[in-house]
Amino acid sequence: MSSEPTTGPAPAPRRGEPLPHDLLDDAERLSRDQLAELQLDRLRATLRHAYENVELYRKKFDAAKVTPDDCRSLADLARFPFTTKADLRDTYPYGMFAVPMEDVRRVHASSGTTGRATVVGYTDNDLSMWADVVARSIRAAGGRPGHKVHISYGYGLFTGGLGAHYGAERAGCTVIPASGGMTARQVQIIQDFRPEIIMVTPSYMLTLLDEFERQGVDPRSTSLKVGIFGAEPWTEEMRREIEERVGIHAVDIYGLSEVIGPGVAQECVETKDGLHVWEDHFYPEVVDPLTDAVLPEGEEGEIVFTSLTKEALPVIRYRTRDLSRLLPGTARPAFRRMRKVTGRCDDMIILRGVNVFPTQIEEIVLRTPGVAPHFQIQLSERGRMDHMTVRVEARPDAGPEVREAAARAIVQGVKDGVGVTVEVEVVAPETLERSLGKIRRVRDLRGA
Repeated sequence: MSSEPTTGPAPAPRRGEPLPHDLLDDAERLSRDQLAELQLDRLRATLRHAYENVELYRKKFDAAKVTPDDCRSLADLARFPFTTKADLRDTYPYGMFAVPMEDVRRVHASSGTTGRATVVGYTDNDLSMWADVVARSIRAAGGRPGHKVHISYGYGLFTGGLGAHYGAERAGCTVIPASGGMTARQVQIIQDFRPEIIMVTPSYMLTLLDEFERQGVDPRSTSLKVGIFGAEPWTEEMRREIEERVGIHAVDIYGLSEVIGPGVAQECVETKDGLHVWEDHFYPEVVDPLTDAVLPEGEEGEIVFTSLTKEALPVIRYRTRDLSRLLPGTARPAFRRMRKVTGRCDDMIILRGVNVFPTQIEEIVLRTPGVAPHFQIQLSERGRMDHMTVRVEARPDAGPEVREAAARAIVQGVKDGVGVTVEVEVVAPETLERSLGKIRRVRDLRGA
């Protein structure tokens, strides 16, 4: 990793080195039993708040024949109905709000690219809690008071930019609100302003690294020490690619607008072994996406969250569509970990009867010599059969023989690792669309 300064803000902890006790907040020092007691109190209050103030929840609870008083243990939550993105869209824009509009201080919304936008609201207390959990996340990632944080998440209705911004300020950091886009300018700002931390999607970080190298600048020569990456699934192979190219700690942050935004869970830099869920504010479950049954700890399924402290938009058993599993805490023993998200239920491609996730293709591409980490999956039809083409960029120094060998290796890797036959096109460098935020990995041309 990059060298650590002898003056200025305290450096990030080394791998395996626990966070000093005085940097943990009160909730991070709780035992599991103490946390469970706090969770049950907050859960019962949230169920009552939702039932009394949101018509949709009142109808759902009544239809399921449950009331807030039926929740006498954390396990009783499984008796309550799920919330889905469709519920927020059907009540657009403010039908899920549980407080009067005069108590709402801010509104965010999803992009709405796959349908009507989902709208979320925040009271003063919600915004303060959000800043607290993002500050806790930055601290867990290695951020310290006085560090400069370059934020390349988009600002606006998307929760990423402003969520990271206020959390970094709450953590005592100096914010550089770069937002997304203007890649060449961002590279110059990083060189001139010398941030220690960058918060950005992993795919856009790769775009920034390409721009550094295009300008003849070694990314390892920058001031960056920690990258906090989220808003899209990414693999261990991408972590290694980023850490090797820029010489930083690359850690994962998780969140989604409907639950709060970034800051629901965070990977600790000491262990890099999954994301500790901030369970004093967000209660996680994992369910079978087909049967809806709650799965035991350690089994993979769809992650579901219930907010415990939100006022404006409480969510009860919100189905994220993200696939993960819950494990015991390590760096923060009070909080369970969720493994790095492997994909989404709605990102899954069924190709000739085989389930394929873009992250599986990413793992194979990133370990193949001669190609860059930029790829796209195209789905088309060949006769009556679905067909997948993986288009991947060659590295600038890869000649024809290297490119041909890379294509063969990816075809074989997908065949062996995923169980399907695909076509691979190794295209010239800088051919594929670059990410300016969340990457679009799949182009579905079937029926076009």
